[in-house]
Amino acid sequence: MMFFEQGLYLRVEELPDGPKPLPLDSGFSTDNAYRAMGLYNPSETSDAYFVLANDRDEIWFICNRHLRTHVLQPQETRFRLSIKERVVKGVSN
Repeated sequence: MMFFEQGLYLRVEELPDGPKPLPLDSGFSTDNAYRAMGLYNPSETSDAYFVLANDRDEIWFICNRHLRTHVLQPQETRFRLSIKERVVKGVSN
């Protein structure tokens, strides 16, 4: 496990032929940004896997290639943020 910036939220931008598991088939949504709870980098691959809680509160390791940065909010403690909520409030990424 490796630690990094606190309050990093990531949005799903799934690659159709990307590594498994596919986030959108695993309880994630393009409507939410997910708090990165950890990061794992197995020695046998160049990919990194972020530890995220999906919309069903299950813990998953999702490949970094399916994810894009959304926002840094170190004071925030929620597992998920609504992407639409940020747009409505006029906050830019």
